Amino acid sequence: MKRHSTIKLFALLSFLFLIFSFATCKYSFKDTSPIPPEIKTFRVNLFENRARYVNPTVAPALTEKLRQKIISQTRLRETKNDDANYDISGYVSDWSVVTSGVANQSAGTNRLNVTFHLIFKNTVDPDPAKSFETDLTSNYDFPANLTLQQAETNKMDNILKTVTDAIFNKIFSNW
Repeated sequence: MKRHSTIKLFALLSFLFLIFSFATCKYSFKDTSPIPPEIKTFRVNLFENRARYVNPTVAPALTEKLRQKIISQTRLRETKNDDANYDISGYVSDWSVVTSGVANQSAGTNRLNVTFHLIFKNTVDPDPAKSFETDLTSNYDFPANLTLQQAETNKMDNILKTVTDAIFNKIFSNW
């Protein structure tokens, strides 16, 4: 009897192994949606800083980081001409700090709010839905004992990456 159950167990395990060795499951994340073949070029105009508080390094650094991301993650060629298929511009519209946490009746945590206004023009497709304007907002908490300049120094890489990724995803992803 014991030998019979061992054979059954072996047969069951062999069957399961056989099934799972031929079964495949593929799941992947894809950053970009297919770019139409007629789209060949892009231009990123120098971003502006229209916020009440201006950090002079943010807009140029953001412009360059987005340019590099598009170059490295798409097949599009960059152009400086007005005839770019994708024309990207925008500006930092908000760069402000608010208290986000209170401890012992004083500010414990502050929050840096960053809003970027994106202007995207698809010059190839006349469908108005293919061009758009939108606001992208991110928040960054930091200890209240830091000055805004100290927080900017600590958070700048994260700010640039987050805003660049948000712009890129808004343009090139189906999200």
